[in-house]
Amino acid sequence: MSVQCKLCPKGCVINPGESGECRVRVNVDGKLLAVTYGRPCAVHVDPVEKKPLFHFLPGTGILSIATVGCNLHCKNCQNWEISQANPEETPAAELLPQQVARLAVEYDCRSVAYTYTEPLVFYEYTLDSCRCVKEAGLRNALVTAGYINEEPLRRLCEYVDAANIDLKALSDPFYRDICRGTLKPVLNTLVVAKSLGVEVEVTNLVIPTLNDSDKMLCDLCRWLVQHLGRETPLHFSRFSPQFQMKNLPPTPAETLDRAKEIAQSEGLHYVYIGNIIRPGAEDTFCSACGKRLVQRYGFQVLENRIQSGRCPDCDTEVYGIWQ
Repeated sequence: MSVQCKLCPKGCVINPGESGECRVRVNVDGKLLAVTYGRPCAVHVDPVEKKPLFHFLPGTGILSIATVGCNLHCKNCQNWEISQANPEETPAAELLPQQVARLAVEYDCRSVAYTYTEPLVFYEYTLDSCRCVKEAGLRNALVTAGYINEEPLRRLCEYVDAANIDLKALSDPFYRDICRGTLKPVLNTLVVAKSLGVEVEVTNLVIPTLNDSDKMLCDLCRWLVQHLGRETPLHFSRFSPQFQMKNLPPTPAETLDRAKEIAQSEGLHYVYIGNIIRPGAEDTFCSACGKRLVQRYGFQVLENRIQSGRCPDCDTEVYGIWQ
């Protein structure tokens, strides 16, 4: 008997013994099973800045886990070896949700990230781990493309503190051509997560000739201001040729500088540049008085002047989770 997966907008109808597009949700005897449950293929302690999350517990370590699988198929995927892999072909260790929480405590991490691939396709594992992590007094963060239906998203967000969500372009043709997905569900994920109190940050990978025009950058920034607010952090990330997109050059530094200028001119308060070292491009400045609050170099925090979530110079609140 075929079953339909209702987790993401693709709504895969799956025949017995087969999987959906994500390759990890399988029809076993008429029941839909997530076969990677408790079987991560990657477990690391990272700086939280690597996610990137700049307004969430800066300078702390974050336990980061992933299983194989993704419901998008981006031609430029940087983790394609695991995101586009089959579960039966990829080494994995057993790590149940209760063990995820214990491991985070053991390694003195204040939070856990579900990251590297797509945590929304190993949904049940992510949800149960989030619950255990919360019970242990720690926080949860998603690093996701945001391609999920609203009902399961709302259920998960009850246990999620922060999320870095990819907004690849404010263009449905881009999503269809480059990612084999659609734009509208991602926009809905961004709005819903923010409305539920999740500390949302956005990453936009700037790809030469595909989403780097002034118009596309302006459209994206204006949408963020109108629907998520000026305080939402935006990370422009440098593209490097890989996977199925080796024909394009790396993003020029000047393009990233221009993207940041456009975002700031559209009114966004916290704009960052990543995957390349640019002076001051990773620092956080007060949106009111302009003083530098957090100084970063790469994934290191060199100085953090924020006190109780506020600027020490003018007492303006700084969006984020700081302690």
